[in-house]
Amino acid sequence: MADTVREIERKYEARDDGRLPDLTGVAGVAEVVNKGVATLDATYYDTADQRLAADRITLRRRTGGSDAGWHLKLPAGPDARDEIRAPLSDTLPAELAALVRSRVRDKGLVPLVRLVSERDVRHLVDADGALLAELSADRVTASRLTPEQGEPVGWTEVEMELAPGGDPALLDALEPHLTEAGLRRSAAPSKLARALAETGVARDGTKGAESADKKAETGKKAKAGKKAGKGAKGAGPTAGDVVLRYARAQIAAVVSLDPAVRLDAPDSVHRMRVATRRLRSSFRSYRKVLDRAVTDPIGDELKWLAGELGIDRDREVLTARIEERLAEVPDGLRAGPVAERLGTWSRTSRRGSRERLIGVLDGERHLALLASLDALSADPPLRPAADRPAEDVILAAVLRDYERLAALVAAALAAPPGHDRDIAVHEARKKAKRARYAAEAARPALGKPAKAFAGLMTELQDLLGDHQDSVVAREALRDLAEQAHAAGERDFTFGVLYAREEALAARREAELPALWAEVSREKHRAALRP
Repeated sequence: MADTVREIERKYEARDDGRLPDLTGVAGVAEVVNKGVATLDATYYDTADQRLAADRITLRRRTGGSDAGWHLKLPAGPDARDEIRAPLSDTLPAELAALVRSRVRDKGLVPLVRLVSERDVRHLVDADGALLAELSADRVTASRLTPEQGEPVGWTEVEMELAPGGDPALLDALEPHLTEAGLRRSAAPSKLARALAETGVARDGTKGAESADKKAETGKKAKAGKKAGKGAKGAGPTAGDVVLRYARAQIAAVVSLDPAVRLDAPDSVHRMRVATRRLRSSFRSYRKVLDRAVTDPIGDELKWLAGELGIDRDREVLTARIEERLAEVPDGLRAGPVAERLGTWSRTSRRGSRERLIGVLDGERHLALLASLDALSADPPLRPAADRPAEDVILAAVLRDYERLAALVAAALAAPPGHDRDIAVHEARKKAKRARYAAEAARPALGKPAKAFAGLMTELQDLLGDHQDSVVAREALRDLAEQAHAAGERDFTFGVLYAREEALAARREAELPALWAEVSREKHRAALRP
């Protein structure tokens, strides 16, 4: 079973003697405890073209020390990484293999580098003896494990690792004392990165040579950059530059969030789903930049993935909404086991859905989608408009999405209350979201006005979204009432909740004209124009 530990540390280049400074009395350090020297022997694994290293991910099998085993480290912010640990075994544990699948795909993992470290450890403790941080000096010897062996290289570095749950401000307080002792922050983000650089392990596993695949990929990216950057000299980015920057950011998010979703990290499913929606929306908004003959099939697959991601997410949001509304109901209007009925309904609906999602991420269809996203990023299907100045093309796309939105809002305002208006409001909400995403993508070209316009679209989307959430909640409440009635329970409270949701939807409908009058003012669209 794998365990996850948040690791917050800083690395410093040290003198060859590896002597550690005495930090007693500094920043709340009451005592520095000598924990002795340990020998750590680690083999680092990656694909031959170093797909993990390219994303600052490390995978190793280490013996020695107190945490021998398999370690997978994923970036988690400045100075921080999440280390997923699994027990020592001869082969890579399946749970760690799954966490790197979105990067590795069909490539095999091979041993690239062996690092042997003599680690001299000190514990910094407070007056109560509680651990604040661990200070260590590592005398490292790195050896290539690729077919072309080379001479080992060595260096000494110092690490300061915060104790679990510690305050990162401690690292800031200790750093001046380390630099005064002659240490300086390491230029390499990890031992592995330094080992790869100093031993000369190239992306194909050979020394100093670039693989054919890597050369082809580099050539494609250079070609794509050239195709997307033919605007007039000094005229700023082209439309292709702007759209590809946004699209590639969403592609990177889809890939990087895969391990977080598997680990059930907070909000990871929602963030991954939003990335798929943003990407699909950009394909539609900027169809004059990217060829829809290529992007439409990918968009269909993104819609499928978003749907799979939404199975749990939608039910969680809906349950939370009904629970919030239930908490507002006075005790005198509660009748029957309402909370228990809601809990049973929610659990029954979600049963097996997480297992289904993991199956989706492990499936060939998902891998094929990731491959198609890689291909689009490396060799984008740019249309002639991609070479034009970004301001012209991007502005036209944002305004085109706005005009579609305006037509749907007008239809929603004109529709009679009831089912027809609910459908019209929902359609307007989807177009508001697309207009918002188009404006987000436009920020490099249009600047602050695009940010402000995206804010207006978000405000409108929130109102329309609250209305749609009420529609969905009422459908669920009707279902809950029927289940309660069939079980011989009183269904009165579900009726109360239904009425409250109905009233909320009516309020949102009443608020829409005034909000739309503000959003649709000409000054907001005029501000977008350079």
